[in-house]
Amino acid sequence: MGDHQFFLDKKLDKNVPIPLYFQLKELIISAIRDGQYKSGSMLPTEMELIEQFQVSRTTVRQAIIELVQEGWLYRVKSKGTFVSAPKIKQDFMQKLETFREQMERSGMTPGTEVLEFRIEEAASEIADALKITEGTKVIYLYRRRFANDEPILLAETYLPYDLCGFIMEHDFSKESLYEVLRETEDTEVLKIWRRVEAVGAVECDARYLNMKMGEPVQLFHSIGSNAFDRPIEYSVARYRGDRNSFEVTVYAEKKNGS
Repeated sequence: MGDHQFFLDKKLDKNVPIPLYFQLKELIISAIRDGQYKSGSMLPTEMELIEQFQVSRTTVRQAIIELVQEGWLYRVKSKGTFVSAPKIKQDFMQKLETFREQMERSGMTPGTEVLEFRIEEAASEIADALKITEGTKVIYLYRRRFANDEPILLAETYLPYDLCGFIMEHDFSKESLYEVLRETEDTEVLKIWRRVEAVGAVECDARYLNMKMGEPVQLFHSIGSNAFDRPIEYSVARYRGDRNSFEVTVYAEKKNGS
């Protein structure tokens, strides 16, 4: 089995009611979590796993297929099966903080590239989100965000120019938009509404996020409002599906008499 020493002393228990494919999955996940198989390293071949564990090809394939679907592994045609890079856990759906704060809390180094930064007239979708008249001046900020020098998301942000014109003097490759907006009470974002959906990668994702067309993207629409419930920002963000996962905590509503 070459360099695949981790599995040499591992066995599957055929006397317990746990499916063999599931036992094999757990062994592989354990090897990845323990650092025996690092990101980008190749897994043993199907034939090697069949011989090592004395199981059927169907058992091995089911384990591998589910690990690929769950994001632990990926396949390269004619080369083999490899360990995926761990996903970045994002919990900004339930926290209001800057991208830099999110990344640093995850132990990663954040980075930002400003792709476009200009003043334009609001199209109908932007005007509806910001509760302004179509054609009103807005600021358009288009950024590519990085984690440890790897591009993980694209964010298009629109802000009403009448309130936020002062931000045009700032460099958002180095500064945080939310921190700059905190400079005045009228522009500080204190509440955010978000909607998420799954879509396929398009040309901008292929160009800026090193993705292939059609690969999974998590698409977020967000509207951030100030203390007076006026929308301050409307953002459309595209996250690489293979590099991000999102966490939400849900609390049960207490009922009277409980």
